Amino acid sequence: MAFYQQRILPWLIDKGMRNKAMTKYRPRLPPLAAGRVLEVGMGSGLNFPYYTGRVEHLYGLEPAEYLRNAAAAVVGLAPCPVTFLAAGAEAIPLESASIDTVVSTWTLCSIPDVEDALKEMRRVLKPGGRLLFLEHGRAPDAKVVRLQNRLAPVFRLLAGCNLNRPIDSLLENAGFAFNDLERGYLDGPRFIAYHYIGDARIA
Repeated sequence: MAFYQQRILPWLIDKGMRNKAMTKYRPRLPPLAAGRVLEVGMGSGLNFPYYTGRVEHLYGLEPAEYLRNAAAAVVGLAPCPVTFLAAGAEAIPLESASIDTVVSTWTLCSIPDVEDALKEMRRVLKPGGRLLFLEHGRAPDAKVVRLQNRLAPVFRLLAGCNLNRPIDSLLENAGFAFNDLERGYLDGPRFIAYHYIGDARIA
């Protein structure tokens, strides 16, 4: 199981992150980031080309060694210095109030203790900082939610993905308020296609 978690699962996640729907929407958030930026769940560096010169320094948080190595191979695509952080989001190795922008794209579904992770993101953000997020989660339709609930244990075990997390409520409960929030279905099966896209600040 350890080999699956350390090698097979990161490989599967990386392949999944390259699908057409994600490729279409991926360029939306990174260009909005500025200053000292923390990307939570950096993965293999797929967001690197979309950051701009407004980013002074990028901290890429990624617990999977396989994905960090893949990101290191394409670090030249980033327009700024990059520091890799080999840690989970539940304990971010950065000082409090040291980050201008946190970026999270398709990451909150996979963090085991997402409430603790969101508190950590809030801790490292400077006053006036922004959390930019693009996440899939719990749908508003009862029929779709029932399917999400049935499939969630299987997806959690095989893909490390929680299909049915209410992203908006989780953010609010962690002490964030929304500057902007879009909710709706993207392309793909409805049980995994409902998305939350937005910009939040410390409440």
